[in-house]
Amino acid sequence: MHPPGFRNFLLLASSLLFAGLSAVPQSFSPSLRSWPGAACRLSRAESERRCRAPGQPPGAALCHGRGRCDCGVCICHVTEPGMFFGPLCECHEWVCETYDGSTCAGHGKCDCGKCKCDQGWYGDACQYPTHCDLTKKKSNQMCKNSQDIICSNAGTCHCGRCKCDNSDGSGLVYGKFCECDDRECIDDETEEICGGHGKCYCGNCYCKAGWHGDKCEFQCDITPWESKRRCTSPDGKICSNRGTCVCGECTCHDVDPTGDWGDIHGDTCECDERDCRAVYDRYSDDFCSGHGQCNCGRCDCKAGWYGKKCEHPQSCTLSPEESIRKCQGSSDLPCSGRGKCECGKCTCYPPGDRRVYGKTCECDDRRCEDLDGVVCGGHGTCSCGRCICERGWFGKLCQHPRKCNMTEEQSKNLCESADGILCSGKGSCHCGKCICSAEEWYISGEFCDCDDRDCDKHDGLICTGNGICSCGNCECWDGWNGNACEIWLGSEYP
Repeated sequence: MHPPGFRNFLLLASSLLFAGLSAVPQSFSPSLRSWPGAACRLSRAESERRCRAPGQPPGAALCHGRGRCDCGVCICHVTEPGMFFGPLCECHEWVCETYDGSTCAGHGKCDCGKCKCDQGWYGDACQYPTHCDLTKKKSNQMCKNSQDIICSNAGTCHCGRCKCDNSDGSGLVYGKFCECDDRECIDDETEEICGGHGKCYCGNCYCKAGWHGDKCEFQCDITPWESKRRCTSPDGKICSNRGTCVCGECTCHDVDPTGDWGDIHGDTCECDERDCRAVYDRYSDDFCSGHGQCNCGRCDCKAGWYGKKCEHPQSCTLSPEESIRKCQGSSDLPCSGRGKCECGKCTCYPPGDRRVYGKTCECDDRRCEDLDGVVCGGHGTCSCGRCICERGWFGKLCQHPRKCNMTEEQSKNLCESADGILCSGKGSCHCGKCICSAEEWYISGEFCDCDDRDCDKHDGLICTGNGICSCGNCECWDGWNGNACEIWLGSEYP
């Protein structure tokens, strides 16, 4: 039998042990099972109570919806990137506030969803310094958005960083410049974000499948799968990647409100009239050579015509390939890019202009003219687009006399460009006029200061062969227009 002092010692030890166990958190219950795999000694209601956040009513999510409850203990599991932890899975390593793309602004550590700031910093994202060494002007400049508005008029500037107006504690106004306002997503009737049927990102609702509207307030009367099926274009894309699908109907993007080569249409936005550019005929200034209509980027030809551009008459015994081959001759383009090919024969443009001629329109005597219309400088004759100069003259347009009646000094003075360099360093001086380098064909101008490579090309030709390049800009012949002289404005050729 034990002495009375020993019994008192046991009573004291027992009471201390009981007090220690009662201080253990409810979620920590090592003795709730007698051994691994044994039945839980708690009732189901008690087990779930221990797995529920304090103050949550029965039926609320267990373990914050991030784990399963096993005999009063939460076993966390991953349902999205990152890791859940904590006695009730209440912590997530990625839920801390960010600023300018950095968690805790790079001035703190994330601990169970809250930033623990380094010394000298404060704020939900540790974005504010406790001591500011910026002037007010510099601070406000750092707080301006792309429209030069301080904190988007939705916050105040603190040492170059915006503090957004969230007096109600909702946190719905956010962003580096307070540019995001999720209050725009609140449904006026239900007062829920996106009507409870979507998520809000920077003031815009992104609806769940089957819902649509600015605030996800409308529900489709067909299933999401049926909606997707109706919006799928023949190439397997939703609205041909040129529109949005709403309840089985495509709303096409109108990239050009004027309708000029930008009319996107069709049940699944499969038609894009921008594709009509490929069938535009510059000689008739019309689509499909004037012998058809462009539909969905393709030509529907009139009776008697066929081909990609309705350019080939059905009465022709030649195939389209043979026809083009006959029209090309030694040129890379049919009719040298200066005429229209029909059944192996070229019709040179502009109509009736005898300066453009040849079996494949290879001769263009307009190239012998200067901007004033003088042929070969008045000192030669033109043959198939090339000047044959009179004796005593030379140059592309016979503009240079072989004998000069001025001194070398006088000649050089006339050849100096504004920067004082002789012929811009890209040519030689002869009798007061610059002769540009023949090796660099694109160099032109009075002082060889122009680069003709800047002229627009069309069908592979500078100024489309329907004009001359004057210091980087196309000077079009009569009847032609456009940056590359590609548009014929005259009457349609009969």
